Parts: sequence; structure tokens; C-alpha cells
Amino acid sequence: MPPVAIRPLHFRLGAIALVMVGGIAGSAAREGLVLAVPAVAETPVAIAMVNISGAFMLGVLYATLSHRSRPGAFALTLNLLLGTGFCGGFTTYSALAAGTLALMRGDAIGLATLFALGSVLIGGLATWAGIVVGIRLSARGERPRRIGEVP
Repeated sequence: MPPVAIRPLHFRLGAIALVMVGGIAGSAAREGLVLAVPAVAETPVAIAMVNISGAFMLGVLYATLSHRSRPGAFALTLNLLLGTGFCGGFTTYSALAAGTLALMRGDAIGLATLFALGSVLIGGLATWAGIVVGIRLSARGERPRRIGEVP
């Protein structure tokens, strides 16, 4: 009997639906913040807030799910729904690029550079902070693991 072929995750309707639902919610949340938070001196503050908070959320989610004692289907579901879906729809590189370009067209080259580099650097720090928080959250109630120890 030939082996049963397992469909890759990106071809499974359930996985696609999880990403789609999460992406719709994330995009709606981003748009709500963009409409609620006005630009300051032509700087799209809401986009920076969205990208930095989304980076933090991804860090927390990644660390929490990857440090679980028994990762499985539930962790995969959360990763697809919240990580790929919600955070993917919530954060936006294209709006960061468009905001930077708009500042450059307005002859605010220094502000555009600060906005772009600051968003990326602070986003990286937010991801790191999220990972630290996620590791601490997942370690509650568990014996601390040693470096290299397999769960």
C-alpha cells in the first residue's frame, strides 16, 4: 500500500482560514488605530505604534509557544491565527515605507530617516522584550530549563 501523502500546511483549508480570520481582525485593528491616532507633524505615529506593538506581540507569542512543555496542534493553531494572521495583518511594512516616502517628499529627510530607522530599531527591541516576557510567562509553574535541555 503506498504511503498516504500529507498535504503541506499552506494547502490545508483550515490553516488558510485561520490565517485569513486573524489577518482580517489584525487589519481591522490597525485601521482603527490609524483612524483614531492623528499624524503628528506629518509623521504617521499610528503606524509606528502598530509596528512596534505588533513586534512585541510576535515576540511574546513566539517565546510562549516555543517554550511550552508540550507544543502541539493548539500551539500551531495559535501561531497561524495570531502570529501569521493577526500580527501579519496588524503590522505593515508598506505603510511604514509610504509614510517614510511622504515625509521625504515633504523635504523632511531627517525626520523620514529618524521615522524609518527608529521604527525598525525600536521594533527590534520590542521583539526582544516580547521574547523575554514570553519566556517568563511560559516559565511560570515550570522548572527552569538549562541551556540545551530538551523539554
